[in-house]
Amino acid sequence: MTYLWLKAGHIIFIIFWMAGLFMLPRFYVYHQEATEGSAEAEQWVERENKLRKIILLPSIIIVWVLGLLLASTIGAWSQGWFHAKLLFVVLLSAYHMWLIGYGKKLARGERPLKGKTLRLLNEVPGLTVAIIVILVIVKPF
Repeated sequence: MTYLWLKAGHIIFIIFWMAGLFMLPRFYVYHQEATEGSAEAEQWVERENKLRKIILLPSIIIVWVLGLLLASTIGAWSQGWFHAKLLFVVLLSAYHMWLIGYGKKLARGERPLKGKTLRLLNEVPGLTVAIIVILVIVKPF
């Protein structure tokens, strides 16, 4: 029964984390399109901070904790599919951290990327989570 509760919680917080990772780059696009120093740009900074603090930070922590507990519960540490999944989760976590850093640059008025690039980067979580789901469900190795 513990396994099922861990799994349910893990999936729930993955959904929250993914929702935040889909929203944040879109927020950045709108932020970049706002006039620098405007009230609208300041509102985007506030929205981005709330998304990071209320949704993204708690979600990534809970996903990692429950995921590691699940891995231990099912003995996944010796399985190839799990190693591959873990690699993609680490990459997704690095993307998350990169987004946070980019948001701090935006808050300072720096705009190093174009809106088109941010729109393309918005696809990273979807592609990554598709690979992770296939690894977990199909367990190809």
